Amino acid sequence: MTVQEQYELLEKTVRGYNPAADFDHIRAAFDYANRCHEGQKRKSGEPYIIHPLAVAQIVAEELKLDSESIEAALLHDVIEDTPATHEDVAHLFSPTIADLVEGVSKLTRIQYATKEDEQMENLRKMLIAMSKDIRVILIKISDRLHNMRTMEYQSPEKQKQKSLETMEIYAPISHRLGMQRMKWELEDLSLKYLDPVGYEEIITRLDVKRPEYDAFLSRTQDQIRARLDELGIQHMVYGRIKHPYSIYRKMFSQNKSLDEIFDLFAFRVLVDTMGDCYNVLGVIHDIYKPIPGRFKDYIGTEKPNGYQSLHTTVMGPDGLPFEVQIRTWKMHEVAEYGVAAHWKYKQNGQGSGTEGRYEWVRRLLENQEGADAEEYIHSLKVDMFADEVFVFTPNGDVQNLPAKATPIDFAYAIHSAVGNRMVGAKVNNRIVPLDHVLKNGDIVEILTSKSAKGPSRDWVKIAKSSEARSKIRQWFKKEKKEENIANGRSSFEQELRHSGLTMRDVTENLALLLKKVSYGTLDEMYAAIGYGGFTAQKAVSRMRGELQRIARQHQEAAESLQRTEEPPVPQPRPVKSEQGIIVEGLDNCLVKFSRCCTPVPGDEIVGFITRGYGVSVHRADCPNAAPERRAGQEGRWLKVTWGSDTNESYPTTIEVVSKDRMNLILDISTALSSTNTFVSGLNSRSTEDGFAVIRLEIRVRDGVQMKTIMNKLNQISGVLRVTRPAG
Repeated sequence: MTVQEQYELLEKTVRGYNPAADFDHIRAAFDYANRCHEGQKRKSGEPYIIHPLAVAQIVAEELKLDSESIEAALLHDVIEDTPATHEDVAHLFSPTIADLVEGVSKLTRIQYATKEDEQMENLRKMLIAMSKDIRVILIKISDRLHNMRTMEYQSPEKQKQKSLETMEIYAPISHRLGMQRMKWELEDLSLKYLDPVGYEEIITRLDVKRPEYDAFLSRTQDQIRARLDELGIQHMVYGRIKHPYSIYRKMFSQNKSLDEIFDLFAFRVLVDTMGDCYNVLGVIHDIYKPIPGRFKDYIGTEKPNGYQSLHTTVMGPDGLPFEVQIRTWKMHEVAEYGVAAHWKYKQNGQGSGTEGRYEWVRRLLENQEGADAEEYIHSLKVDMFADEVFVFTPNGDVQNLPAKATPIDFAYAIHSAVGNRMVGAKVNNRIVPLDHVLKNGDIVEILTSKSAKGPSRDWVKIAKSSEARSKIRQWFKKEKKEENIANGRSSFEQELRHSGLTMRDVTENLALLLKKVSYGTLDEMYAAIGYGGFTAQKAVSRMRGELQRIARQHQEAAESLQRTEEPPVPQPRPVKSEQGIIVEGLDNCLVKFSRCCTPVPGDEIVGFITRGYGVSVHRADCPNAAPERRAGQEGRWLKVTWGSDTNESYPTTIEVVSKDRMNLILDISTALSSTNTFVSGLNSRSTEDGFAVIRLEIRVRDGVQMKTIMNKLNQISGVLRVTRPAG
């Protein structure tokens, strides 16, 4: 299909549901986007304009949005990928369209410390725009859907990265907005790249079983239709097989094959009135046997995104369980299109006001204030994922909370003061512990006291909602400043020691390092670590990166000086130890231990000047330090020795190859425990020929302890080989 034909299809689609749309403006937006993107190509080799056109087609065909949304979809990449500016778009079209386009665009390309930081800022910006006008996220999801449909042209690394982001962020947002059709397609397309083998296996097995499944669907539909026709209830019935990701998740969580999963089928009954919904429910329970505990009434208690439906799981005559969803036509439209259903009949850009202001979006933004990137993204996933629990106050008011929520989440959902004064909780009139997991329909009463000491630090770990965790942290931030500073300092100094850095490294470069972590003083940073607004690991990681940059600058300056001056006659001299390592000829240099061979005291070692990272220490038997690898780089290899003041422990790696058997990991753990070995990581894999390869990340004092550990592991039944990997 040519570009022109694709544009004509878009116009035809829009005319089908909105003949009063402003087609002159839509054409102008297409022409402007076409000019801006002229000469640009997609990875597939197609002209770039194909992508904005496809996104606009999804916005029109799937969501049936207004003229402004179609124009914004056509223009959605011009601010990000072309010289066009927000002012240009606002002048040529309208400020509203310019805001929509800017909301859909990513942030200006600036440097972030981590990928998570960049992703967090993009999300934060998108959510802010979304809280003003919900159409921003509708266009953004359409953009992501087309990108996922054409993902085969990207590199394998990009496919996995984008698919993971889609699964973790865009599919949950689609769910939260009630857009089930788009959510399912996003999940299936993501699975295709995240686990291609698992995806292909499900698709292949479904194709093989298709005739059998189709016969079951047809037979059951006919049974339901016949009974409803007898009773004179106007209806439409159809069945479907659950989508591949839904099946995959069930197989993964329950460790079952496709043959062992029975509730693969879902039937939907659409009727005219709410009364008919409950009548049909009675009919279904009369024809088939209902499965206890599997009935949900989302009509009486609708979901926050407006979803309403009756769900019941029943046992068919063939012994196969299946789900039946019963709803009115209007409920069905909201279920399929979610928030987009409110826009379906909006014309000429009317209606961007109140529907764009979603309280839960603002709460998401407020709850993340002060959170670091990892916490921010994790909280978004918890707040937006599918599973929810509905519980009641003693007065009968409904509170919806994340799945596995506790009384702590409930208390803070009511009010901060209720949570801060909580001393206990009753569920269904019985006292329960604060980590009790709430279930649908529970009646929860919070017991409070004016003399309560306030929340415990453990509550942050127990709470499931970001709202509760945020309010608990705010209390500690305000009430326990001195305690926070003391706890934060202790955590930070401990993390420094683990990373091989000292407080002297920090204090010598304090101003630069504080700027890197965005705090004015060390006490401010300690306080944030103490109340949970920042982590010691993040602080040390960012500081280490900055120290490496400083070391790189010093080294480049030294090399530059060396090139301009006659080098003096080298006078080898031992200097003071850094992390237990003496580097001949260099004083106060940054030392790091190579991950390829992880040397420990007692190993023969050599040093290599690494650009930007000081001196890397290798074991002498490491392939990366072999004589043939040193050719042409003789000047960068140094003599290094172990000093007398080595660290308390050093990270290293051991690989164990053994016959695969039950309790192997338990025996290895026991051996490590008997030698007082600190284990920081364990990775195990089985081979097709019945062997197990276990990689252990441990910390040891020296080579003597290392030898003892390896001897212990060699004595375990079935162990064939214990080695220290190198290279």
